Amino acid sequence: MMTFSYHRAESVGDAIAAVSRDPNARFIAGGTNLVDLMKYDVERPGRLVDITRLPLKGFEQTGGGGLKIGALVPNSDLAYHPSIERDYPLLASAILAGASAQLRNAATTGGNLLQRTRCYYFYDVATPCNKREPGSGCSAMTGVNRIHAILGASDACIATHPSDMCVALAALGATVHVAGPDGERTIAFEDFHRLPGDEPQKDNTLAHGEMVTAVELPAPRFGANHSYLKLRDRLSYAFALVSVAAAIEMDGDVVGEARVALGGVAHKPWRDPKAEGLLKGQIPSSSAFAAVADSLLSGAEGHGANDFKIELAHRAIVRALGQAAAATPQVQSSKTVN
Repeated sequence: MMTFSYHRAESVGDAIAAVSRDPNARFIAGGTNLVDLMKYDVERPGRLVDITRLPLKGFEQTGGGGLKIGALVPNSDLAYHPSIERDYPLLASAILAGASAQLRNAATTGGNLLQRTRCYYFYDVATPCNKREPGSGCSAMTGVNRIHAILGASDACIATHPSDMCVALAALGATVHVAGPDGERTIAFEDFHRLPGDEPQKDNTLAHGEMVTAVELPAPRFGANHSYLKLRDRLSYAFALVSVAAAIEMDGDVVGEARVALGGVAHKPWRDPKAEGLLKGQIPSSSAFAAVADSLLSGAEGHGANDFKIELAHRAIVRALGQAAAATPQVQSSKTVN
């Protein structure tokens, strides 16, 4: 039986201090991922620090016209918040594409950023996994790897990041607010998650004792021309094989700026500004979108059972950009792709 101590934090400082002084301590809020990992014996924290009562559940307009979202805002509240539905519909759509209504009620904004891979071998403590036990090997390399990475992988790990929300946040250019033993800092979203390299056990760039306090969105853009397309084995309650957050800002008849982020294909949400820049000044067309897809996937590599993901991702990018350009975003409740 797993034993652990429990502490309910009374303030952000109290929570940080409680985790910082114990290398085996973990923050817990919604618990929708950590509790599962504890049940599977993947994670064995010696101390849980409960942050659910901290004042991190609010929304705040920023001086630059953006929106600051508290780390403890439930995913469901975020998706249906009037400001998100009106100004950041891409984010609302991505959240509603993920998990189930019950899980979205419990899962938090900060926790969504910190959720860990759903790789089968990571969850199976009887098999080698460099993410779970560094140096033991990667079973997925020659095993069942249908859901695994085609971009940014390494010889040590081919796991993927599971979030839908994070794919939209990457496309929108969000910023993560963090507090820790050394004070507060902000992290550009593109720098928050890591590629596996030779340290796949590290999912992000947080130091021990640091906690996410908020996510900040820049001033609204892409409200009209956007789409979140998620392709998976079944319509609901399944992680993406490939997902695409596409956002376009039109300048008359041509593209002024484009953003494309991919999910289900790498250890982090995948963006390439160089590829996005290929659309600038272009009249929206399938051929222009295909050029972006070619660039985004130029380094893609399958591992056998997931080879199909390369073509699937290419088609998804073209389709999502077409939806965004036409201002006909994918409807998450629809059983068919627009």
